Amino acid sequence: MYLDTGEPVGSRSISRRGVSLSPASIRNVMSDLSALGLLDAPHASAGRIPTHAGLRMFVDSLLQIGEPSEADKRAIESRLVASHGGERRIDSVLQEASEILSGLAGGAGLVSTPTDDTPIRHVEFVRISAEQALAILVDERGEVENRLLNLPPGLPVSTLIEAGNFLSAHMRGKTLTEAIEAVREQARSRKAELDEAARKLVEQGLAQWSGEDPGRGRSLIVRGRANLLDDSGDLDRVRSLFGELERTENLLQVLDNAHGGAGVRLFIGAENPLFSLSGSATIVSPYMNAQRRIFGALGVIGPTRLNYARVIPIVDYTAQVVGRLIGDPGRRARDGAD
Repeated sequence: MYLDTGEPVGSRSISRRGVSLSPASIRNVMSDLSALGLLDAPHASAGRIPTHAGLRMFVDSLLQIGEPSEADKRAIESRLVASHGGERRIDSVLQEASEILSGLAGGAGLVSTPTDDTPIRHVEFVRISAEQALAILVDERGEVENRLLNLPPGLPVSTLIEAGNFLSAHMRGKTLTEAIEAVREQARSRKAELDEAARKLVEQGLAQWSGEDPGRGRSLIVRGRANLLDDSGDLDRVRSLFGELERTENLLQVLDNAHGGAGVRLFIGAENPLFSLSGSATIVSPYMNAQRRIFGALGVIGPTRLNYARVIPIVDYTAQVVGRLIGDPGRRARDGAD
């Protein structure tokens, strides 16, 4: 009843729903639940509302999560597949996903764009003066990144070649994060057959690239802010929530929390420090390809009285479809050839 209306629920209202207890017995049960911190009374004469702990118990122990309805599945599939055509099909898919989530779930839809983790094709060091060289990194798209390195006096060209060949051999085909870890693992296991000068040059190159933001080029798509005004009984809460939605970097970190799991994650109220003041609920899920490689995350933010039984499957299914559309290289190649 609370999830339907957002209003406090009294014992008489519950008894009228067919519960085989008297209003007095229901009041006693509600009093016990209040003592346990699961229910709260906003006013002395009002009914009870669930606390965030009560909602968490409801979701974890009592709520049955099934599949989205066939109508929701059709809406998600048709709109996302339709948005997959054209020059900017990936951007269109992500923007449409945010619109779908806000419309079907009744909150604001959040989608993080994919991280820029194109595999590396080639690495080399090129001397530009007696004391400087460029560390050149080329990815599979042909994009080039240069970093200026200082060289010790008298370093031979053969050392530059040796260090470049070593890095290319161990970084090729991997993302930047994966490649850096692979090279460091080689050093830890002492499998690297490099002389001292080449080893120092490799470490210098890694230090430069390690400073890169692994989420560079990312952005956040937010749709449906107006939906949050439908829950405008508490204007201070809504004002706080709108302020939180403006902090893109923090919101990306919230979505990144979904990367640690294989499915949907739910944060209620203070469980998510970013939204503790507004007391909102956030439902997020990573989207990934068939090989379980995560590209980004999407989700919904709204009042804690979201219809969890409907919204959780919608977020999960939307993530599956988005992952399938943008995470299948073969599909992208076929689309580009059409």
